[in-house]
Amino acid sequence: MKILTRYLMRAHLGPFLFAVFALTGVILINTLARRLADLAGKGLPPRVIAEFFVLALPATVALTFPMAVLVAVLFTFSNLTAENEITALKASGVDLRRMLAPLLVAASIITGGMIVFNDRVLPEANHRWSQLIIDIGRKTPTFLLEEQTLNRITPQSGGKVYYLRAARIEPGSNRMWDVQMFDVSNPSTLHTVFADSGRASFSGNGTDMILQLYDGHTREVNSGEPGTFRRVYFQKQIFGVPDVGNQLQRNDRPDGYRGDREMTIGMLQAQIDTLARQRAQERRSVRESALQDLEFALTGKDPPGDVPGGPGAVVDPASGMDPAMAAAVEAERRNLRTRTRRTADMLSNAGRHVGQLEESMRNYLVEIHKKYSIAVASLVFVIVGAPLALRFGGGGIGMVIATSMAVFSLYYVGLIGGESLAGRGYVTPLFAMWVMNALMTVVGLMGLATMGRESSTARSGMWDGVLQALRGLRLRRGAGR
Repeated sequence: MKILTRYLMRAHLGPFLFAVFALTGVILINTLARRLADLAGKGLPPRVIAEFFVLALPATVALTFPMAVLVAVLFTFSNLTAENEITALKASGVDLRRMLAPLLVAASIITGGMIVFNDRVLPEANHRWSQLIIDIGRKTPTFLLEEQTLNRITPQSGGKVYYLRAARIEPGSNRMWDVQMFDVSNPSTLHTVFADSGRASFSGNGTDMILQLYDGHTREVNSGEPGTFRRVYFQKQIFGVPDVGNQLQRNDRPDGYRGDREMTIGMLQAQIDTLARQRAQERRSVRESALQDLEFALTGKDPPGDVPGGPGAVVDPASGMDPAMAAAVEAERRNLRTRTRRTADMLSNAGRHVGQLEESMRNYLVEIHKKYSIAVASLVFVIVGAPLALRFGGGGIGMVIATSMAVFSLYYVGLIGGESLAGRGYVTPLFAMWVMNALMTVVGLMGLATMGRESSTARSGMWDGVLQALRGLRLRRGAGR
């Protein structure tokens, strides 16, 4: 069995690594394609773009590792079936279910590593990636020049304001022809530059604009010196305009706001405990206020005044009370109605607030269970993958791709749907995040139960076993009635 174990592990290693890199590349490209608009035209240095890619990797790896396990199991077992190695092993008396033991051990190691990864590495990477997205969004686009247009050039730190016009601008190289540049920062002096050609570029920091003008002259007219006109010719002149494009301001504070996917399990549990205390405090406040209003309504003091019909009393014929007492009673009624409306509004607002608190608690619980359930999916895919591969053995890479896509789609659609239902309170977070693992494990175990039976072929054993198990459950249920 040691030789068989080493053989199986080597057979799985290559497909697993290939699937990790292939799936990670596909999902990463798809993720970054949706964010391409956030990066375009920002003048970002290569280091920031590389950091953007690196920080997006952990969220992708968290999904692709369990997927790669399924691909490796399907590919390896389908090859074993196609090469009749499964038949040879069965003829040698090897229990096919025993072959899964080393794979389950390896999947358990991957599961443990993924739990630590999802709890420690992934939240921090998500937090830094989210901060980087916000920082990039705050950065204004790089300065662009348009031909046949007066382009306003304004340093962001203040200073001189220029207008530049070019008859033609070559895209990419920013070479210009028939250039005119106007300095309007000083109202008393008109400074104009004319050049046959030029080139615009940015300094190494990406913020300072450098204009190189060739074969031209400058004109200067000063209103403080009437009758004076200056003209200076040049072959090459360089103008520097600082702070035309702003630098990327990084916010790397670790104590900044974190979303639920940017928190560790400890942070999520701390948030749940805080929300639970707020919910309990809200309920206590509502209960105390309602009891106070109820006590006032039941045991309020009698209004002062003479007893109706007493000596010298003037009785209101409509109410049978003297006017003072009638006014006091009416005031108490208005006060009671006001307090009743206030209590009703308070109960309504408190109900909404408690509902919001419970929704946040459910979302945090979903995130906690998700970290575990996605990691445990590696084990589940081993259990369900081997029977599927034996059922469709010999189908080649097409079978592996089709079956993998079907299982992935079913699993992740169920996971996303469960997350939505749990957030709305229709199901518990525990059920929402673990139901797909449970269902696939049950189906896989039914298939495993028939793997070693001599009466089952590679193509019919799993589904015959599943149908027999379901038929047996139905018969037992009918006998129980």
